[in-house]
Amino acid sequence: MARAALDRFTYWYPRASAPALRDVTFSIEGGLNVVAGPSGGGKSTLLRVFNGLVPHFHGGQMSGRAEVSGRSIVDTPTRRLARDVGFVFQDPELQTVYATVDREVAFGLENAAVPGAEIPARVEEALEEAGITQLAGRTMRTLSGGERQRVALASALAMRPQLVVLDEPTSQLDPEGAALVLAAARRIASQGRTVIVSEHRLYALMGAADQLVMVEDGRVSLTDPRAWSEPRFTPPPSRGAPAGNEVVCVSGAAAGFDGRPVLSEVELVVRGGEVVALMGPNGGGKTTLLRLVAGLLAPAKGRVERQPGRIAYLPQNPAALLHRPTVRYEVRFTIDRSGDSEKPDAILSELGLTQVADRYPRDLSSGERQRAAVAAVLAGTPTLVLLDEPTRGMDASAREALVRLIARLRDREAAVVIATHDAELRAAVADRVLMVAGGRVTAATNEAMRR
Repeated sequence: MARAALDRFTYWYPRASAPALRDVTFSIEGGLNVVAGPSGGGKSTLLRVFNGLVPHFHGGQMSGRAEVSGRSIVDTPTRRLARDVGFVFQDPELQTVYATVDREVAFGLENAAVPGAEIPARVEEALEEAGITQLAGRTMRTLSGGERQRVALASALAMRPQLVVLDEPTSQLDPEGAALVLAAARRIASQGRTVIVSEHRLYALMGAADQLVMVEDGRVSLTDPRAWSEPRFTPPPSRGAPAGNEVVCVSGAAAGFDGRPVLSEVELVVRGGEVVALMGPNGGGKTTLLRLVAGLLAPAKGRVERQPGRIAYLPQNPAALLHRPTVRYEVRFTIDRSGDSEKPDAILSELGLTQVADRYPRDLSSGERQRAAVAAVLAGTPTLVLLDEPTRGMDASAREALVRLIARLRDREAAVVIATHDAELRAAVADRVLMVAGGRVTAATNEAMRR
């Protein structure tokens, strides 16, 4: 069993005006430990202490002590800590090295000098534990975000670590995938190993958690998981008006990648003032459909027609959008190019970004970065809004702010299409819910929507 302990640990990122972690003292003895708290509060920083990325990779200053398995994180190289600590990051897109699933899962084993004859069996074992044996042999670029997330989990499990750290592991997963990941976490903990999971959606974890670690403003407190209650989510009022003119029409369309068909015979009409939610399994074609509607992917068959106007598209990986010096600059860039008169501070305030408006977007936490990308995409008055897993990494208050923003765009006659596994988001904003699975787009059943 891997033990992790921090004693009066304080950490500052380089050039930071305030510490990211403040005088933290606590220990983890084993079992399933859940880390929770608001976006930007220090959760990811805390997790990165356990594998030595804080401070070895990020630099900065620290005081106090931090140990994993009796080893000081300051005195132990990260390559040594990696043998004991398996880490799955919030952004699986950024931790891919090889082009195929099998090679990716084998990467850590090869670097740890595991004998070559043992590697295939270890890879197969890890794929099975992550519930993705069907992805063996697949090319990474053809995988959905959720599938990549489970490949990252398999890569970590292949090392058979004593401490497994998962940062938002279910943020892009369908209900079945999320259940498999959480079952794997509980199984690992039951084997005597230690699991640390950071999550915003806690309802599936609280029944099995041994410890709840709350992180806010860099401070850490321990809470009994049994005392946790799910926050209430208040949806905005419905529009109560019929949808307007057709904004997008997809007729008999087919699409895919590398000769692999993903969608076929798609029929879809979305009108102004309407919110359509897409649900379905990871790899089922939701992202492909959004890219098809956006014009980023040409149909192999059929046609896609769009009403003139600005298309606002949020991809699964928001970092792909953020390249300018500050969050405010990102928003202003969109407004200036679209010719709108809206002030950047309006949407920044709406999404709770005022305090980070003058920071470099890529220095933000994952949840803050997600909100910054939403602000940069949705500023002004787009005609067609396409959102791919928009609540990824968002805490409860940020999700409510997003719901209000979607309702406002809907009321301005924008057509909105959202691919999401977030059942609360669907219930709060969707006028229609469609199932995307097996290459087809159909109306979702009531049973499917209750999952």
